[in-house]
Amino acid sequence: MAQQNNKIAGKIVLGFGALIGLWATAALVGGLSQAGSVTELARQYMVATGMITPIHTLVDYYTHIKGIEYLICVAFFVAFPVFYNYVNKEKKTAKVRA
Repeated sequence: MAQQNNKIAGKIVLGFGALIGLWATAALVGGLSQAGSVTELARQYMVATGMITPIHTLVDYYTHIKGIEYLICVAFFVAFPVFYNYVNKEKKTAKVRA
């Protein structure tokens, strides 16, 4: 009885997954047909989710570049001391006993 219930539950989950996969495929194909190309669909997705924003003025562009510059500086300030310690680590000599 328990095995039969597990098989039925497995079929329900599999069917539900197939329906979601079919819906996702239909949404992707519909989006591609409306956008015209994969790159345009990706651009529309990123604009809609806020990953990229349209830059209208020079001040917007400068602010964007300044933010990226600060991220690069923070990455450098973290990576440089780690690299410095790695390069200047003392090499341990091993004594071999005969």
